[in-house]
Amino acid sequence: MHSVTGEPHAAVQATGLSKRFGRTLAVDDLSLSVPPGEVFGFLGPNGAGKSTTIRLLLGFLRPSAGTATVFGVPAADVRQAHRTLGYVPGDVALWPDLTGGEILELLARVGPGIDPGYRAELVRRFEVDLGKPAKAYSTGNRQKVALVAAFASRAPLLVMDEPTSGLDPLMEQVFRRCVAEARERGQTVFLSSHQLAEVEAVCDRVGILRAGRLVEIAGIPELRRLHRTSVEIGYRGAEPSLGDVPGVMDVERPRAGLLWFTLAGPPGPALRALAAADVTMLSMREPTLEEIFLDYYGENAR
Repeated sequence: MHSVTGEPHAAVQATGLSKRFGRTLAVDDLSLSVPPGEVFGFLGPNGAGKSTTIRLLLGFLRPSAGTATVFGVPAADVRQAHRTLGYVPGDVALWPDLTGGEILELLARVGPGIDPGYRAELVRRFEVDLGKPAKAYSTGNRQKVALVAAFASRAPLLVMDEPTSGLDPLMEQVFRRCVAEARERGQTVFLSSHQLAEVEAVCDRVGILRAGRLVEIAGIPELRRLHRTSVEIGYRGAEPSLGDVPGVMDVERPRAGLLWFTLAGPPGPALRALAAADVTMLSMREPTLEEIFLDYYGENAR
């Protein structure tokens, strides 16, 4: 897994990668490099082209232009490239008549080797019933089987496309711990997600995809500028004074006694300003990534 110069190959390398479906340019001149041992987040709203990019990196699709490699092996050489990776798709399909345990055994035999003791621990942590046939599994349980198989493998690269879509919050925490353990074991993780909080919790760097184009690659501290919180308040009497409050943006007044605004950064200054008014209702929510992108990148984010 080293180049002719002796330098280690990138775990994932894309150069000028493009994919066109008819008139639609799904991936547009994408270049990125993920070094071995990094947890790389691939962030973008649904429909941004994340899954298409992953299918190009895995050799499942042929690019319209550009190249992709996995540890220096062309992605198109699927047999060779897949010896070094484990893959968890966003919508997991399993053999319906095999039990979870039989599926894990089958995947262990065709993959790059597993750690049996760690696999047994993962089964306990993800609370997987291995005795059931796959056709009896919920979406979340199918996801868990695929995650156990991937995290238990000794694959140097784990590629995960929206891997927590079917998991409850408790299992999401288990997933995040497993990503940290994969990093500790020296594995590379390529994690596609539309959840800002998820990539912020586990990734070292993040590439941001918008309408098929890579907008930027940033470390987690730089990514925090994307944080926004949507706030709605009801009040009696005089309107709270938010004009010069740090972090408060986009104040709207849909009707008398109601305010909407967006908050970036620490909430303290805004809460102090609100405390001076007669607030009757306060609601705060994380906006969707699509809303964050529209706010940060403007209408071009569409």
